[in-house]
Amino acid sequence: MEIHKILEKALSEGRKNLLENEAYEVLSSYGVHVSPYKLVHSLREAEDAVKAMGFPVVLKIVSPDIVHKSDVGGVKIGIESLSQLRESYGELMKNVEKNAPNAKVVGVLVVKMAPKSVEVVVGMLRDQTFGPTVMFGLGGILVEIMKDVVFRIAPVSKEEALEMIKKVKGYPLLSGFRGSKPLDVESLAELISKVSKIAIDNSVIDQMDLNPVIVYEKGLAIVDARIILKP
Repeated sequence: MEIHKILEKALSEGRKNLLENEAYEVLSSYGVHVSPYKLVHSLREAEDAVKAMGFPVVLKIVSPDIVHKSDVGGVKIGIESLSQLRESYGELMKNVEKNAPNAKVVGVLVVKMAPKSVEVVVGMLRDQTFGPTVMFGLGGILVEIMKDVVFRIAPVSKEEALEMIKKVKGYPLLSGFRGSKPLDVESLAELISKVSKIAIDNSVIDQMDLNPVIVYEKGLAIVDARIILKP
């Protein structure tokens, strides 16, 4: 689906948040690589999706009424077998029925689980004074406690994004620290630049939060994506 159709559909339904699969479609339309995923509507479809993408996987509830999925038990991680998939799918649906009984459930997102590495945050907000502003920071406790983040007004080129990355205090975790190998900051800079382009091209997008993004020696994995539309 074309990006403007995704945004128009959400607005026509009175939604201010894109569904997670819609957010991935927006990112993909700008050439951003996302982990393999499939929106399913039954356990049978979930089994077929896993057979295609392989284990391990994560299950996430998809609902316009549920923003924080973990709060209602709407996320199951580390699923490594069909028997575990069946059990987790049933538990997830029961959790949502119990904790968010009035929520409209669109389906369940099956996502290929990403291996662990250094986590970062890439985001965007539309400031009333400066317009679209891109944010980058180290993930985990560094962003929560130390507020180790850098902001730059869009548009942001790849070269400017590289400068943003180098300005965070936790940059040694990416460049190679105590014998660890350097990670793929080039791909990370490209992602930051593409997020800024999405913001410039689509004024209806108010905020974007890619958190976490896992950075590897080669490539990235976007584990969660939220896009909020202007009211």
